[in-house]
Amino acid sequence: MARSGSKKPSPYSDDPRINQLLSRVIQELRSFTEEQADHIKDLAAIGRAMSAERDPERILEMILTQARRFTAADGGTLYLRTDDEKELAFHVLHNDTLKSYMGGTSGNPVTLPNVPLYDENGEPNHANVSAHVAVSGETVNIPDVYEAEGFNFDGPKKFDEMMGYRSMSMLVVPMRDHEDEIIGVLQLINAKDPESGESIPFSPDLVEMTEALASQAAVVLTQQRLIQDLKNLFESFIKAIATAIDEKSKYTGGHITRVAELTMMIAEKINEVDEGPFADVHFNRDELEELRIAAWMHDTGKITTPEYVVDKSNKLETIFDRIDLLRTRWDVIRLARELEVEREKGGAGAKGAGAKRVKEAEEKLAADLAAMGEDLAFLERTNTGGEFMADDKIERLQAIAARTYGVDGETHPFLTDDEVYNLSIRKGTLTAEEREIINNHAMMTIKILNELPWPKKLRRVPEFAGAHHEKLDGSGYPLGLTADQISLQARIMAVADIFEALSAKDRPYKKPMPLSQAIKILGFMVKDNHIDKDVVDLFIDSGLVHEYAERFLSPEQVDIHPGGEEEKAAG
Repeated sequence: MARSGSKKPSPYSDDPRINQLLSRVIQELRSFTEEQADHIKDLAAIGRAMSAERDPERILEMILTQARRFTAADGGTLYLRTDDEKELAFHVLHNDTLKSYMGGTSGNPVTLPNVPLYDENGEPNHANVSAHVAVSGETVNIPDVYEAEGFNFDGPKKFDEMMGYRSMSMLVVPMRDHEDEIIGVLQLINAKDPESGESIPFSPDLVEMTEALASQAAVVLTQQRLIQDLKNLFESFIKAIATAIDEKSKYTGGHITRVAELTMMIAEKINEVDEGPFADVHFNRDELEELRIAAWMHDTGKITTPEYVVDKSNKLETIFDRIDLLRTRWDVIRLARELEVEREKGGAGAKGAGAKRVKEAEEKLAADLAAMGEDLAFLERTNTGGEFMADDKIERLQAIAARTYGVDGETHPFLTDDEVYNLSIRKGTLTAEEREIINNHAMMTIKILNELPWPKKLRRVPEFAGAHHEKLDGSGYPLGLTADQISLQARIMAVADIFEALSAKDRPYKKPMPLSQAIKILGFMVKDNHIDKDVVDLFIDSGLVHEYAERFLSPEQVDIHPGGEEEKAAG
């Protein structure tokens, strides 16, 4: 049974004043602990958000915004060291009171000059607080800049006078990366009292948190810079290879650049359409980048292809065009025949039977030389590869090769076996062996690119780059893939590669092809089940073909315009 008048036992002390004091202390401690826990959670969340963000400007904006939120700052500035590390460059500026925002994602460019870190004598600029923090690595917390000593605040004071503002408290924190290098400075101004809204000094309790945020941001920025530097290096590397390959042949300069451009034009157009066979197809940013790199590297294997094969514009061409040897040989044969006639004239009499033999020899010489001239003209035409070598032309070539001539008592054929073999090429200028060398560049592209440690997002680059010569009916190379094995990306690149080769205006061995003819050839290749009909239709019907023509073809080539009958027939 409880006794009347009994007191409830005290949790701390029998003295109510001590209990009240301890309760307040515990409550303050609890509030402080919860606040610190919230800050730590916020730091973790900010770190995750910054790590996930790819846009450097958004990261910079995020850093300053979150630092101001932590400290209840009215404004702030984020500086980064310039590449030469001699200055601080303004990147993001905020001021809520003045409603002034520059840099970052604001859309307003920063117009303020950089802050020099060193004076004209190369000494550290300790007069400017931001420069001092950048070169010393010290955090500076100033309760009131108007009363501060050791720094020159004439600039902020003039700004205040012009804008009707009052710069008071300032917290300036170095941004240290994982190697303890200072990459920038975070400057916060005018901490605000949450209740009165008045400017107050920055709480020392928040300095470490702000330093942690600044360092975390510096690490993320450094990682982003490193990633971007690696991307820039890789980009320069693949373009350097592409340039080297294009420069390797005087006939294909700019080919890779134009194929990459057209490939991306088609892929981006596919992303735009909302009806037809590509209505449900969408390439995300990573897939577009993967395709773009594959397009730039699609001819990488040509670095192993001999120049004389790549540049072989005539059948007899090796490191030089051997048609010149034939012309010289024909001159030698002509001189040898003329000498024979001259010798016969010297041994024959001037009258009677001797004169008759001389006349017959001269007539035969004239007929032989005329026939040789016709044969040489035939060989010169044959050498260009512009005409299909039908059976009758092959027979004429073999008849010429069967003839012989004598020099210094030795007998020689009009044509060597190798010359006959090359001149017998029925279509184009390449022998079967040379065609195999050319075709092998696609396999070499796959082999070379497969040696590279591609990241996951780019792992299909070798597949796309190496399949641009495959055909839907399985007759392509290097792997003879069939339609179900050829990706859409490779189909796009195949159309881009073929159309660029057909329409190129800078091939010295052929006249620039009219646009209408190039479109018709695409149509024929669709009918032969070599290239993708849907890709070709999109290329033509969307107007991309005319957009490409306007940029890369000469005006003389553009013989049709959007909606023309030739275009409709080709489609």
